[in-house]
Amino acid sequence: MSTAKTTSTLQRVVGTNAGYGALALRIPVGIIFAAHGAQKLFGAFGGYGLEGTAQFMDSLGLTPGYLMALLAGSAEFFGGLALIVGLLVRPAAAALAFAMLVAIFSAHIDKGLFMANNGYEFALALLAASVSLLMGGAGRLSVDAALAARGAR
Repeated sequence: MSTAKTTSTLQRVVGTNAGYGALALRIPVGIIFAAHGAQKLFGAFGGYGLEGTAQFMDSLGLTPGYLMALLAGSAEFFGGLALIVGLLVRPAAAALAFAMLVAIFSAHIDKGLFMANNGYEFALALLAASVSLLMGGAGRLSVDAALAARGAR
């Protein structure tokens, strides 16, 4: 691959047209995702860890449950960390948006909108935040912005 093509691809991945406001979205959403991923992967914060999450995934018909738990937990944990530091935010946001679509349609849609009934309200808000970051990028205060500026030189 030529240097120009590599730079162009890098610019598309790390480039951002968002301002400073993306930071206000990235940090809390990243913390939420990282914490939920830690519950799934490590049993942190009262979570069930991989074994318990795998059983839950199997009960939803998402099989093999262990692999699905590993994928969902990894997307949430590492994707959340990526949002917090602002590194590779677009790919992380794409993975997180996909994870939220799966969560909405496999676990929450039949329970209605509201969280009080275990509905899809919270997952929908996280989906919207992820799609916003996917479209706008990490914003000015991010590793991505620094990489994009460096690549533009």
